[in-house]
Amino acid sequence: MLKSMTAYGRKEISGEWGTLTWEIRSVNHRYLDISLRMPEELRTIEPDVRELLAERLKRGKLEVGLRLRSKDDAPGELQIHTDLARQVITACQELIDNDMRSHAPLDPMDVLRWPGVVGQPEPDYKPVQQAALSLLDEALNDFIASREREGEKIAGMLTRRCDEISTIVGKVRERRPQVLEKLREKWLARIAEIDVQVDPQRLEQEVVFAANKLDVDEELDRLEAHVSELHNVLKRKEPVGRRLDFLIQEFNREANTLGSKSADAQTTALSVDLKVLIEQMREQVQNVE
Repeated sequence: MLKSMTAYGRKEISGEWGTLTWEIRSVNHRYLDISLRMPEELRTIEPDVRELLAERLKRGKLEVGLRLRSKDDAPGELQIHTDLARQVITACQELIDNDMRSHAPLDPMDVLRWPGVVGQPEPDYKPVQQAALSLLDEALNDFIASREREGEKIAGMLTRRCDEISTIVGKVRERRPQVLEKLREKWLARIAEIDVQVDPQRLEQEVVFAANKLDVDEELDRLEAHVSELHNVLKRKEPVGRRLDFLIQEFNREANTLGSKSADAQTTALSVDLKVLIEQMREQVQNVE
């Protein structure tokens, strides 16, 4: 199934630890380019996040952001390192005993201010990290579904343009005998103007030479083959953006050759219409994964 490289996905979940939110945006790019923003406390899962993104997505410039809003910003339970506190108290008491002039009583708050005496338990982020990875998988499901919906629209557009190209190819084929006949009549009119005798057999030979020079049957055949190949590519399940891009280049090459070999205004106009259709296809293909 065709997938667009332009999409947006968002997923949110709440738990005892607060609220997690993933946001994924992407635009077209030749390769997979990931820009990742995460809270520092969850940075340890970054390799897993990048691995999951690379596994599920193949092309596109991605902007991926994770936000964590804690449910309660109040400080947690205090932890007092009693061993360190006893050492501080003992040291202070020794100073008091050795210096009789230091008769001020020992203030407990001074002990608590000593670095390392009071601390807070390190929060356990493992449940949050596991929830973040699980939520990312769900966000990617929605994100990829959005890509597929947009890709379905692009596939429909490409199919319609291919049908129009086939119609133009048919019109050019129908005009080929008329173009050659008009070319023959044009030469006969010029010969009549200059009033010279021309060998009819030689004239027919020149018409054949001109027909060979202006022959576009191969270009028309290749255009039809490219249309058939594009229909086949659209049925593939793997990413086909690069293949489609190459195929559009082949379409354009045949259209340019057809225009250069045009011998009448109507065929020229048809070749211009063909180039317009191919350019519209090229613009859409640039956005296919």
